[in-house]
Amino acid sequence: MTIAPSRLVLRTIRTAWMLVGLAVAQLSLAQVAPSPAEVAAYRGLHAAAARGDLAKIEQLVAAKADINLRDAHGRTPLHVATFAKQRAAVRALVQAGADKGALENDRYDAVTIAAVADDEETLRTLLSLGASAKLVTSRYDGTALIAAAHLGHDGVVRQLIAAGAPLDHVNNLHWTATIESIVLGNGGARHQATLKALVEAGANLQLTDRHGKTPLELARSYGYAEMARLLEKR
Repeated sequence: MTIAPSRLVLRTIRTAWMLVGLAVAQLSLAQVAPSPAEVAAYRGLHAAAARGDLAKIEQLVAAKADINLRDAHGRTPLHVATFAKQRAAVRALVQAGADKGALENDRYDAVTIAAVADDEETLRTLLSLGASAKLVTSRYDGTALIAAAHLGHDGVVRQLIAAGAPLDHVNNLHWTATIESIVLGNGGARHQATLKALVEAGANLQLTDRHGKTPLELARSYGYAEMARLLEKR
């Protein structure tokens, strides 16, 4: 006999999916580079950063241009260079004193922007220049690691772990990177690899979501058998 779910259960499920939708929508903002119209309107260091024009960057820095000037979206030239994957410009700007931890209006720093874009090379450049993997970013008070785990960017996750990203940070949805790799993932190979990296790094597997569910319980409830097996071994 099939038992109909209670209204409370249905309400809980609807709320959970609303939160998932909000999280997905918010993260997608970090992946939107300046529009072509914005880039065309840029002047000074923002324009040079978007083009990767190292000579112009050097000239403007020597002329004491504001290296952390903001555009209408709060992006500095370093944010713009990161979105544009202009790694040489990223290096030039940081070496000239750009604020590596600056947050744009949606509260993303360059590290989180590269992490969300699955841009391992730009992330590697930023981290090699001393950018932090430990900052609290986004309107969800998350981290670059949580964002990357959500998206199943396993290579990025491994870089961030090696850079000392906090494994067990809890965002304001009451989710850790481990939990997000399950509840916002698809259970596929990259999310499995992400979870494996977090587990092997020593993530706390007893931390629960706001409903008291552990990562193992969540993996089972989502039907992610491989993830559940990985967690059971621990």
